[in-house]
Amino acid sequence: MSAAQQFRLPDLGEGLTEAELVSWQVQVGEVVELNQPLCEVETAKALVELPSPFAGTVSALLVEEGETAQVGDALIEIAATPTAPTGSDKGILVGSGPLPHRPSRLRRADYPSRSEVGGSRASAKPAARKLAQEMGIDVTTLEGSGADGVVTIDDVRASGGTEDRQTRRPVHGVRRAMAEAVSLSASTTPQVTEFLTVDVTASVDLLRELQANNDFRDLKLTPLTLAALSLLTALPRNPELNSSWDAHNQEVIEKHYVNLGIAVASPRGLIVPNIKDADQLRLRGLARAIEDLTEAARAATTPLADLTDGTISITNVGVFGIDTGTPILNPGEAAILCLGAVAQRPWVHHDSVAVRQVTTLGLTFDHRLADGEQAARFLAAIGAGLENPLRLLG
Repeated sequence: MSAAQQFRLPDLGEGLTEAELVSWQVQVGEVVELNQPLCEVETAKALVELPSPFAGTVSALLVEEGETAQVGDALIEIAATPTAPTGSDKGILVGSGPLPHRPSRLRRADYPSRSEVGGSRASAKPAARKLAQEMGIDVTTLEGSGADGVVTIDDVRASGGTEDRQTRRPVHGVRRAMAEAVSLSASTTPQVTEFLTVDVTASVDLLRELQANNDFRDLKLTPLTLAALSLLTALPRNPELNSSWDAHNQEVIEKHYVNLGIAVASPRGLIVPNIKDADQLRLRGLARAIEDLTEAARAATTPLADLTDGTISITNVGVFGIDTGTPILNPGEAAILCLGAVAQRPWVHHDSVAVRQVTTLGLTFDHRLADGEQAARFLAAIGAGLENPLRLLG
């Protein structure tokens, strides 16, 4: 039997120091090939699939699903050659080739405990130990219902008699990062929101015409597309809204590029990936970029690079039927535009009341970087672009 090699959680970049192990894609005894996917981990930025740097046979899984590992922690042991079964390795699969069928996500019960492969295992899952400590419960007195008698969160809740009155959920990965980011932003940045209600009938008509055009039939054109284009068109005349505050040096950093963030409700939480150099794109390129960015976010395949270095953002609450909102700034950005629902409303048009397509925009901005007048001019310019969208296509 050859010595096992340990694969440790690699440095995933972007200053990330930890990741939660979401799912194992291999099991003990399985023969794996070089670069074969081993597991999925969730960082504060995205879901990442880790390939194997070794070929051989899995001899131990060192981190359970749901546990958080630090960069450098050992995740798995892989023997360079297939290991032979022993009398104590009951249930461990060995062989000279891949298993005929491998589930994409394994439960803890699908593979042996660490004690069966030469390691040690705690009597309770980390989340269960934390909850028991918060509730003042001695976890060693509880009977575990999990695999091999491990104590689970449900066991702790049941012993505390709170299972019918409240539910506790540990917060990890993207959701925890989002919570930390908005808390930091709200507590360190003086934020103000201004509103503008706009007649966007011309924008709705233009989108309908473009969608019928052969050059745009392969794209998804929405009010968000035109709002993004209008923002990008207005930004050069209002550079204060594309800057950041350097608190250490007491300086304003004006950005001469635009990385436009688009808030997306992904399955793993709210993320704001950004379109690099969005100011260089026109309508077709912008529409394609928004579509690709949104699809990647919802599929949890957003590259880490797309989640950093944003300069200004848009959130679209209109898709949920909401009139508008007061979004919190992304840390390091000067402004975020909120696009509300587009709906038919009575509106004064050419000195008479008519039914028009109307929406309300909300602009939250950092008051250190822009005053009310500057933000108002920027918001008015965005609104003007949506009222007369043909000027955006010039």
